[in-house]
Amino acid sequence: MKREYPERPILGVSAVIFVDKSVVLVRRKQEPAKGQWSLPGGAVELGEGTLEALARELQEELSVKVEVGGLVGVFDKIFHDHKNQVQYHYVLVDYWGWLVEGDLTPASDVSEALLVSLNELEEFDVDQELKETIRKAYGAWQKSLDSA
Repeated sequence: MKREYPERPILGVSAVIFVDKSVVLVRRKQEPAKGQWSLPGGAVELGEGTLEALARELQEELSVKVEVGGLVGVFDKIFHDHKNQVQYHYVLVDYWGWLVEGDLTPASDVSEALLVSLNELEEFDVDQELKETIRKAYGAWQKSLDSA
C-alpha cells in the first residue's frame, strides 16, 4: 500500500526507549515530518504482529534490542496537504521499554539518534503530544519498578 495519499490508515509501531534517566529520540530521514525528532518505529508488515514489527523496526533503524514493558497507547497521526487532503494517515501503537542490547546506530529511515535526559525533555524541540507520551511511559516504567 502506498504511504502518501493512502486509501486507508497504515498501522505503525513505535517505542519510548529508556536508557537510565534518558529517552531515545530519532531524527526522521523520510516524510512525513522529515528532519523532526520522534520515537523510533515504523509500519507493520502483512502477517506481522505489532511486537514483531517493533523488534524488526528497532533492529533496522538503530541496531538495538529492547525489552518491552507495556503499552503507552494508540494514537492517530494525520497529515494534510495544502489542499487539506489527507496526505499521510498512521495509526500508531506506542510501547515503552528499555534498551537491552546494542548501541544506537542510525540506519534505514533515521538520520540521527540521541539520548535526551528526562530532565531536559521540556526544553527539547519536540511537540507537546510527544512529550506527553514520554511522560506517560515514564510513569508506567516507574510504577513497574516500584512494584518489582
